[in-house]
Amino acid sequence: MLKLGIIGYPLGHSISAVIQKEGLKSIGLEGSYEVLETPPEDLVSRIKYLKTNGYSGFNVTIPLKVPMSLFLDDIDDYANIAGCVNTVKILDDKSFYGYNTDIYGFKTAIPSDINLKGKNASILGTGGAARAAVVGLAELGVSEIDFYSRNILNSKQTLDYVRAKFPQINFNVYQIQNIRSLENTSIVVNSTPIGMKGFMADQMPLEKEDLDKLNPDTIVYDIVYNPVKTILIQEAQKRGFMTIGGLDMLVYQAQRAIEIWTGMSPDVKLMKIAALEALS
Repeated sequence: MLKLGIIGYPLGHSISAVIQKEGLKSIGLEGSYEVLETPPEDLVSRIKYLKTNGYSGFNVTIPLKVPMSLFLDDIDDYANIAGCVNTVKILDDKSFYGYNTDIYGFKTAIPSDINLKGKNASILGTGGAARAAVVGLAELGVSEIDFYSRNILNSKQTLDYVRAKFPQINFNVYQIQNIRSLENTSIVVNSTPIGMKGFMADQMPLEKEDLDKLNPDTIVYDIVYNPVKTILIQEAQKRGFMTIGGLDMLVYQAQRAIEIWTGMSPDVKLMKIAALEALS
């Protein structure tokens, strides 16, 4: 029986347990998946707990995706490129192997017939989720990425990091409060928690006037999954834009995590149904 969990803080909004349990059930495996609230100051003690209590692996969410990297024995290529992890497998010798499945989830949620090669992308926010978006967009061939941040000074570390990792992409950063015209962008990605249930749920990271100026072919991608249709997604759909919600990214990254832990591929459709029921 697998013993799994998720660490992060706060976790009152998380539906990862519902999704992962359904995924395990779909491949005929029994397992527990515990929600383990872990403030940053408790990370070291939580790691000791996970190592000594028979866990097979765990997920990592905000604000621990970057600091968790310091406690890993090895990482996969995606975690190395993104500089953060969201999935950890505990090996038989109790060593920690870190993965980033957010990138897989982010990319897989974008329909395969969408061509972003040579295009411009705009990312709202510069945190761990933004890094996953950068890697996914880089693999899809974008040539320029504009970041929009509340605090440009705080975003310097992310900007320096991605510029070093992806020299072929032109990166820019702007104040989100003074957002410039997005009419030349092909995809806008909200990687901030704005619009999330319990956190500014009645707001969106862009003004309506900003949406009005978008090219009709622009894709609006909101990684927030609760609610399923954020204010940003609702307003984008009113204007006829193609939209991608965060639930697909969440389910696909969870699918990949189960594959890492078990070597088996769960039923994504059943996982998404379970997620929708949990959010209804």
